Amino acid sequence: MNSLIKISGFWRNYRLYSVLSGNVNRQNKTKFHLTLCVSNRYLFWERDRKGGYDTSHKISLLDHLKNGFKEITIESKLLGKEIKALIETDPLLVARPGEIDLLWCFNEPNVLDKFVTTSDSDHNQGYSTCSLEMSSAGRALFHGNLDMRVPKDGRIKKAGYAAMRSQRIRKSFKREATYDWHLYNTLVLKVRGDGRSYLLNISCEGYYDITWNDIYHYVLYTRGGPYWQISKIPFSKFVLGSKGRLQDKQNRMRPDKVTHFGISCGDKIPGKFNLEIEYIGLEFDPTHEEEFAYEMYKTDKYIVGV
Repeated sequence: MNSLIKISGFWRNYRLYSVLSGNVNRQNKTKFHLTLCVSNRYLFWERDRKGGYDTSHKISLLDHLKNGFKEITIESKLLGKEIKALIETDPLLVARPGEIDLLWCFNEPNVLDKFVTTSDSDHNQGYSTCSLEMSSAGRALFHGNLDMRVPKDGRIKKAGYAAMRSQRIRKSFKREATYDWHLYNTLVLKVRGDGRSYLLNISCEGYYDITWNDIYHYVLYTRGGPYWQISKIPFSKFVLGSKGRLQDKQNRMRPDKVTHFGISCGDKIPGKFNLEIEYIGLEFDPTHEEEFAYEMYKTDKYIVGV
């Protein structure tokens, strides 16, 4: 019975606990109660992919059915296009050097619908605001106000961030898919900034919960002024982070498993920010042969996290 109580620390089904508690004698009641309390910490499993940030709208089952019937025709047409593209089998096998293949060209307002914006004020964790709109020059303008004030709730310790991120790419009938960038090795952006530094984020969400928050980061430095700049960042320069923390064990990014791309502003300088974007694309540079820019040292296996 003692071994059963120790193993039960990994179980999270309270009904099973209630059944087992009837067979536990008085001598082991205290030990069983402590095991029950520790199990609530969820040390080895994360339930929510969003990490507790629930931004989904609650919709009734009837509304789900109505929306589903409306989208059947649209999703069926999309499935037909996928089957047609599969039969034609004309994939891009070689990326021509020096040629930029555009992912998003922000010359029309409907391109902005493929991105979402968020800030700490959306989750009641700060006072920053942001939005993504068309600029007077007909390009995307990511702008807002960065506020470093911390809410006085006794829980939040840091504040001040704003971000834009692409929506998850999906196939027909809402099946999740990923971007395949394995033919390229360089990310290219044409932007016009305000002198701030922005963080480029490439998400590579994995299957298991421990890899849900794997994001590769690189800092984009902008020039303040009226001139556009073209920034080319090799994939090998991106560093791995999870939930805002750089990881001790680094590895190179998998460009064939990209789920999201985003840009965030959080340089701890309060005030307004403006980042104008003309396009985001990919390029293959044959002169860049580096696979990963950061050297990793081999250590003993008993060292945790390395």
